[in-house]
Amino acid sequence: MTTTTPPPLALTMGDPAGIGPDLTLALWTARKALSLPPFLFIGDGDVLRQRARALGLDVAVAAAEPETAARLFPEAIPVLASDCTVPAVPGMPDSRNAAAVTGAIETAVALTLAGRTSAVVTNPIAKAVLYEAGFGFPGHTEFLADLSAEAAGGRVPLPVMLLAGPKLRAVPVTIHIPLKDVPAALTEDLIVETAAITERDLRLRFGIARPRLAVAGLNPHAGEGGALGLEDDAIVRPAVERLKAAGIDAVGPLPADTMFHDAARATYDVALCMYHDQALIPAKALGFDTSVNATLGLPFIRTSPDHGTAFALAGKGVARPDSLLAALRLAEELARNGQAMKEAR
Repeated sequence: MTTTTPPPLALTMGDPAGIGPDLTLALWTARKALSLPPFLFIGDGDVLRQRARALGLDVAVAAAEPETAARLFPEAIPVLASDCTVPAVPGMPDSRNAAAVTGAIETAVALTLAGRTSAVVTNPIAKAVLYEAGFGFPGHTEFLADLSAEAAGGRVPLPVMLLAGPKLRAVPVTIHIPLKDVPAALTEDLIVETAAITERDLRLRFGIARPRLAVAGLNPHAGEGGALGLEDDAIVRPAVERLKAAGIDAVGPLPADTMFHDAARATYDVALCMYHDQALIPAKALGFDTSVNATLGLPFIRTSPDHGTAFALAGKGVARPDSLLAALRLAEELARNGQAMKEAR
């Protein structure tokens, strides 16, 4: 069976004062050597032109729609405009450009839900800058979930953050909250729903026939039988039992300090962690430049580089594009997997 080539990826601008434009330019200039998947850049074309001049790069930029992006891609970066209000200065973020940043994300989601682009790949944003302009979401992930509500039947889906690297996949159950608030936020239902979404997307998008989930305990030594905290026996263990009863291959709670060495990682496909740093520290230690942030549970594919805007590096030509490259390649792979499964039905 011949699989239809998916539409181009939708790559958002991110904060125009950050390294997103630098990374986009670096990858496009090496497009042939990298066999780069075609993307439609959604943002301000002048930002790319100005940054290319600053970096001494000879780059063409062309206005495009999703349907013309792949044809234009070999000769120019195809751009669908989401223009800045004021000129973007590398390293100097300006909240007056917040509408262009969020508008690019909204457009990318709308195009992908309509099937005109195959996935959303987001360059880094600066949440503090967006907050100054009235942005009402904790971050990218929650904003994307809100934009998905209509396509998800009117209910805002639970977005699940997956850090996917060459050596580890890790999911934090609780994400951007203070550590002191984690025990109160952690519930049996939240663990079960997060795990179920993770298992489903690993099957349907990643092509893993029967995903194996390793579930970390919250406390040191997974609570040491209650001596180091009651949450593991009261919350985490019952959640794992429910997952097993539902036919999901899950084990835990496991002591987090013995979950991430080479032999342990060979026994599972994803680590389900109880809080942000429990997942992100091993993920970044094992693949700092090549890990990808993928959002599961949405009605579309979304990936992102696993780093921030790095304002101090913007416009200097020294930022490494490895993680954005990995995000583009993972988005392309997941889009192809989804297309192949659709055509096999």
